[in-house]
Amino acid sequence: MPDPINLAASAPYFLAAFLFGYLLGSIPFGLLLAKLAGLGDVRSIGSGNIGATNVLRTGRKDVAAATLLLDAGKGFAAVLIASQFGPGTAALAAIGALVGHCYPVWLKFKGGKGVATFLGVVLALSWPHALLFAVVWLVLAFALRYSSLAALVATLCVPLAAFLFPEGSFFGAFAIGEVTAIMVLIIWWKHRANIARLMRGEESKIGGSKAQSET
Repeated sequence: MPDPINLAASAPYFLAAFLFGYLLGSIPFGLLLAKLAGLGDVRSIGSGNIGATNVLRTGRKDVAAATLLLDAGKGFAAVLIASQFGPGTAALAAIGALVGHCYPVWLKFKGGKGVATFLGVVLALSWPHALLFAVVWLVLAFALRYSSLAALVATLCVPLAAFLFPEGSFFGAFAIGEVTAIMVLIIWWKHRANIARLMRGEESKIGGSKAQSET
C-alpha cells in the first residue's frame, strides 16, 4: 500500500510535472507554422482544428508534416524530460501534454484532438507500442480511408495491448496501459463528432471532398 506521507511529499512534484507537460503540450504548432508560412489562420478552414490533418488542407504538405512531427515531439519531450525525476512525474507530464494540446490555455481551451501528441508520448514510453499504433493506423487508413476511425482504433490498441501483454509494458512503477487508457478517453471524447458522423455514414474519407474529419 502506498505511503500517504510519501505521496503527500511527492504531490508538488507531480503537480509541477503535469503543469510542465501541459504548457509544453499547449504550444499550437499547427497554428503557428501555418501563419509563419503565410497560410493564415488554420482555424478558419476545414474542421477549424489546429492539427496536422487540417493544416494539410492548406495544400502545404511540408507544413502539415512539420506540424505532425512537432505535435508528436512535444509529447515525446514532455515524457523524456520528466522521466529524469521518476516514473510518476513522467506519467503526469504525459497526461499533461495531451491535455495541453487538446485544451490549450492560449486558444481559450480549443485545441487539437491529440493523436500526434499521443503517439509522441507512447514512443517515449515504449517504442513497440508506438510501432503497434503506427501499423494499425496505416493499415486501417489505407484499407478504409477514414483517418478518424484509424486514429480511434489505433489509440485504443495501445492500452489494450499493454493490459493483455504486460511484459515489457511498464515504465517504472506506472503501467503504460493505465497512462494511455486515460489519454484514450480524452482522445475519444475529442472525436465524439467524428464518431457520430461515422455512425451516420457521413464522415469524410482521406482524399475526399468534404472537410469535416480531423484527427
